Amino acid sequence: MSGPPATIGGVTAPPAQPLEKKPIKFSNLLLGAGLNMFEVTTLGQPLEVTKTTMAANRGDGFAGAIGRIWGRGGVLGFYQGLIPWAWIEASTKGAVLIFVASEAEYYAKSFGANNFGAGISGGMIGGLAQAYATMGFCTCMKTVEITKHKVAAAGKKPPGTLETFMGIYRAEGIRGINKGVNAVAVRQVTNWGSRFGLSRIAEDGIRKVGGKEDGVKLSTPEKIIASALGGGLSAWNQPIEVVRVEMQSKKDDPNRPKKLGVGSAFKYIYQQNGIKGLYRGVTPRIALGVWQTVCMVALGDIAKEAVEKLTGETVTAKH
Repeated sequence: MSGPPATIGGVTAPPAQPLEKKPIKFSNLLLGAGLNMFEVTTLGQPLEVTKTTMAANRGDGFAGAIGRIWGRGGVLGFYQGLIPWAWIEASTKGAVLIFVASEAEYYAKSFGANNFGAGISGGMIGGLAQAYATMGFCTCMKTVEITKHKVAAAGKKPPGTLETFMGIYRAEGIRGINKGVNAVAVRQVTNWGSRFGLSRIAEDGIRKVGGKEDGVKLSTPEKIIASALGGGLSAWNQPIEVVRVEMQSKKDDPNRPKKLGVGSAFKYIYQQNGIKGLYRGVTPRIALGVWQTVCMVALGDIAKEAVEKLTGETVTAKH
């Protein structure tokens, strides 16, 4: 309930707007899922495969990783793990993130947080929920498919996707399928928090340079630049990503500890490859962040119009 209008210096100020809980619309979920599916099916998965290959084979440079991927499947090697794991992850990402982030943002504001603080809180909690709900087992299975030993070299038929999944489940249960999920959660929380914060800082800088007051909408190229800077700079947490890949990797290494936690994996990587090893794959990850930004921002308005025509709902999802 809002109180009566306040009078300041003889001028009646408009009453404070009550906090409203925005409904989760089907159009928002459809938009998020569609954009994520497009992103991962185009350049997203090849960059993901390159990033994961470099993180798992830390002696390889960028060119070495490209050669390794091409050698195991040509062009199709760059799409390993796309079906069904990357598609499952992409299609559920928007739904889980939008729903949980929206709820968390509402409650943060109800406790007095401003828009900036509520947005970061919503993004971090949404990222955490996404990691444990769907992203843990999806990233694990993608990494397994990218890094598993090729039995075809020994004349045997390599196991298929579901056969690989069931083999891990029978041997290690749910824990094996979700291996590395804690590292995924840490990465997602720091990703969304830093992307949001760094993008806002970049937006402020663009406004100052362009002489735009706060509240004036940025153009699409300006939004792309700000979001790309936020996405690219958020790769500072690449060591967590390398730890995640190492925990989920199926590569053969007798020197690696049998049971890896986040801490022991970090120590193992540092001992084997130093600081440089912890940042293997950062270049394709930055490129991935930029491509995700282009898809979500540049194609966002076009997608919103298409979804509105299809569903008759007004799309309110933010880029």
